[in-house]
Amino acid sequence: MATKTSGARGGIAKPVTPSPQLAEITGSAPLPRSEVVKKMWDYIKANNLQNPENKREIIADAKLKPIFGRDKVTMFEMNKYLSNHMS
Repeated sequence: MATKTSGARGGIAKPVTPSPQLAEITGSAPLPRSEVVKKMWDYIKANNLQNPENKREIIADAKLKPIFGRDKVTMFEMNKYLSNHMS
């Protein structure tokens, strides 16, 4: 039987605790960063928050604005803002 050894829970797989603002989208339970990003994209797509003229741009709604601190961010900037809301 194969078992996981040390190092398997580091980096992107290490569970992080979302801030209260981020928890409104992801839930308050600790999650790996990869799962936080997946839930963010699920939320963005479900609420049609990508700019139709530039799909790389995310338009912040009432839940995203406290996380991003601005009206819109690029998909590349999103992770930088998310990291401020995970501990």
